[in-house]
Amino acid sequence: MTNLSDNIFREYDIRGVFGTDLTEETAELIGRGYAVFVEKKIGGTARKGRLRVSIGRDVRLSSEVIRDALIKGLTESGIDCIDIGECPTPLQYFSMNTLDVDGGFMITGSHNPPEYNGFKISVGKETIHGSGIQDLKNVIRESVLGKPFTVAAELGTVDRVEIIASYIEDVSARFLLPHLEKPIKVVLDAGNGTAGPVAPALLGNLGCDVVELYCDPDGNFPNHHPDPTVAENLTALIDTVKREGADFGVAYDGDADRIGVVDEKGGIIWGDKLMVIYARSILEERPGATIVGEVKCSKTMYDEI
Repeated sequence: MTNLSDNIFREYDIRGVFGTDLTEETAELIGRGYAVFVEKKIGGTARKGRLRVSIGRDVRLSSEVIRDALIKGLTESGIDCIDIGECPTPLQYFSMNTLDVDGGFMITGSHNPPEYNGFKISVGKETIHGSGIQDLKNVIRESVLGKPFTVAAELGTVDRVEIIASYIEDVSARFLLPHLEKPIKVVLDAGNGTAGPVAPALLGNLGCDVVELYCDPDGNFPNHHPDPTVAENLTALIDTVKREGADFGVAYDGDADRIGVVDEKGGIIWGDKLMVIYARSILEERPGATIVGEVKCSKTMYDEI
């Protein structure tokens, strides 16, 4: 019997060390459990009861194997899968708003070391977290784990959809940079993660002069740990910004849903300061707008806003 570790079911995602507490068997069980969980939560759809999900993955060496096992669990439960391939987490969320799907999975270890992997899971257009993740765990334990499994009479289908180009087009259309005598020069450190095939093309599309750093995807993360919120991981970015005379630099984590930013002198602009900058811009256009913070935000940020 497959052992299902309680430790991998976290507050915001499922996460563990591949081959230890997260295996191919675990991924398949999660696929089967999701089918039961979603059917209880939202029931059938306009597709006569057939559910459809989009599945993205990061560059980790275990991500393809996990994807295959997850898809097996889903399709044998009668769920159609749209594989959007290797992409940043924000593109997986984008897919749920642009494709005809009922939920989704992002296979990623986020900013953790290479041996980690996991899932960010959505039902409808919302990610499940907290009690939702615990409910999914309980469904797997009560309805799937150790229980006889009957493959669906009609297997789910698997389609491959390329989404990066449409994402770049969509985001580019939302931003109009002012005309400048010379383009903004920015260094992008993708940390060998999923940002590499997306961020340089996007900023180049916006007219920026982009200097690429570690933009080749490599699940070993050979140059530095993929967490840009740690100062020591920004050393190469800082050095490159200074050497290139860039206006600023941006570093991404492994699945490109968190950033680190440095100014033209190589000084780190931490998240609280970035939030204040964003808020000022928003409040100029929309006085009284609601700005949402979270547990790691400082009192200084709230006071400034």
